[in-house]
Amino acid sequence: MDLSNLTPAAGSVKTRKRVGRGSGSGLGGTSTRGHKGAKSRSGYSKKIGFEGGQMPIQRRLPKFGFKNINRVEFKAVNLNVLQALAEANNLTKVGLTELVAAGYVAKTAKVKILAQGTLTAKLEVEAHAFSKTAEEAIVALGGTVVKL
Repeated sequence: MDLSNLTPAAGSVKTRKRVGRGSGSGLGGTSTRGHKGAKSRSGYSKKIGFEGGQMPIQRRLPKFGFKNINRVEFKAVNLNVLQALAEANNLTKVGLTELVAAGYVAKTAKVKILAQGTLTAKLEVEAHAFSKTAEEAIVALGGTVVKL
């Protein structure tokens, strides 16, 4: 056996339907498009979402909600993350550069410190925003809070 006598499996290859090649072929005349109507004509293309004149789904369904274009997205970082970071790297100051280096936030992200978990180290924390309880927890241990 070699490459010259390889053939596809029986029944796996079908001949292409050649439409519009005369009435003798059985596929001439309307060329499988049927009679009349937009789809039978050349140049036909339906609009996206068109449902044959039925009220389209994007118009049947109700619109709701509100998207605030001035919303500021914060990346949440909890106190237990700050504690783990400080312990791992012997830090007294945790800011954006440390969080970026550790892979917790992206360089361009705005950071908000939240109060989940416990903090035991005295830290100077730099971030864009703090929750009230997180700020209180940091200050209670003698740490400082710096808002960027």
